[in-house]
Amino acid sequence: MKTSWRSASLAAGAVAVLALTTACGQDGGGTQPASQNVGATAAAGGYGGTGIGNSGAGADAGAGTGAKEEQNAAAGSAPAGKLGVSVNAELGNVLTDADGRTLYRFDKDTADPAKSNCDGDCATAWPPVPADDASAGAGIDKKLLGEVTRADGTKQLTVDGWPAYRYAKDVNAGDTKGQGVGGTWYALAPDGKKAALADLPGLSTRKDPKLGEIVVDKNGMTVYRFMKDEAWPEPVSNCTGACLENWPVVAPVAADDTKGVQKKGLMSFTRPDGTKQQTVNCWPIYTFSGDNAPGDTNGQGVGGTWYAVAPDGKPIGAPEKE
Repeated sequence: MKTSWRSASLAAGAVAVLALTTACGQDGGGTQPASQNVGATAAAGGYGGTGIGNSGAGADAGAGTGAKEEQNAAAGSAPAGKLGVSVNAELGNVLTDADGRTLYRFDKDTADPAKSNCDGDCATAWPPVPADDASAGAGIDKKLLGEVTRADGTKQLTVDGWPAYRYAKDVNAGDTKGQGVGGTWYALAPDGKKAALADLPGLSTRKDPKLGEIVVDKNGMTVYRFMKDEAWPEPVSNCTGACLENWPVVAPVAADDTKGVQKKGLMSFTRPDGTKQQTVNCWPIYTFSGDNAPGDTNGQGVGGTWYAVAPDGKPIGAPEKE
């Protein structure tokens, strides 16, 4: 039977907390419940833009721009054709159009009743999939396919009520660069739900082909350390203000909601603004807004100060300082 990492008892969590109460720089730390990223930012409008014609870091930092993306944005309204299902190593079964392009759903939409809340610039970054010519391929229940009339009168494809979109930055079949953008955009599974391979714990590890074993959050996003932070005698984050727009802090994670991560020094601390932040081996941890999908490591080595985190909390690939 598959066990959910979030089904562990509160009593077990309390015991783990008591066992990790010594100060940082010694042999332990405490934890706080809950697990999610805080401070993550999207592009203007809250929908996550394509980055076309823009520069600098943000929700799509490091993704790049180019003529191919502009062509993709313009071609995003092409007929979907026969929908298919592709298998993604990070997301499991993903719904695609006839050309193999990933289809997405938007958390700010509604499915019952079906309604799209992505218009204007949002619809340029995330072209709605036309309902015309869309049909169910193998592995797709045609009863789940429908349509919704948009504000401009056009018909948009829905999957179990959820309006479907493409992402202009997905320039090749199989791309999933829109996954998790702004914390509101997710690849569609064939049943209309968010594509997901497994129920990940708050913190776990995965094998990266270049970096080895690295820590990831509950969404499978790579976790990073900032070399200007401090861990002893207590955690101190020196990423503030605009820095947090690009490097959202990881919120507290319960000790029993982790897998493969060293328990020693696994604790949270309170930032000056009152926000609580998780640590691994007492070092503050973050995600990178330029990582658009699970498996991305675009933050590795940025500025010579940001590095992926090993299960023991050490920065992978950083100059030896500890």
